[in-house]
Amino acid sequence: MSTRAVVEELLRRIGEGDPERIAELYAERGDWRLSWPESEHGRAATPWIRHRSTRADAAAHYRELADHHVPGEAGTEIERILVDGADAVVLGVIRQTAKATGRPYSAGFALHVTVEDGLVVRHHVYEDSLAVARAFTPTV
Repeated sequence: MSTRAVVEELLRRIGEGDPERIAELYAERGDWRLSWPESEHGRAATPWIRHRSTRADAAAHYRELADHHVPGEAGTEIERILVDGADAVVLGVIRQTAKATGRPYSAGFALHVTVEDGLVVRHHVYEDSLAVARAFTPTV
C-alpha cells in the first residue's frame, strides 16, 4: 500500500473507533510522540498522553482516549494530507468533550506519520495541548 493509502485507511479506522483494528496498521515497534511537555505525560486526567513504542501501545492509546471522552460528541475535520515518499502530514482539527468535566474543546493538530512496508513506524502528534488541558482541568 502507498503511504497515502495507509494514512487514509488509518484515518478511516480511527473514525470507526475500534482500537484493535486501528493498531493493526502500526508496526510491532515504532516511534510514537506527542507534543506535550514531559511533565504532563501520563497524568490521571489524560493518561493517553505519553510516548509509545509498540502496536499494543497504539491500541491502548485509542482505548484510553475513548475512555476519557464523551461518546458521540467527537469529530475530526481533516484539512489536508501532504505526502512525501514514506512520510505524510495530516492537518486538521479535533473536537471532543472531556468526560471528567463535560467541557467540549477544539484543537488544531498536525500528525506526522512514516510508513514502511504498509505499516506506520512513526506517529508524531503536534496539537493544541492547552485546549485539551483546559478541558480536563477541574474548576475550583
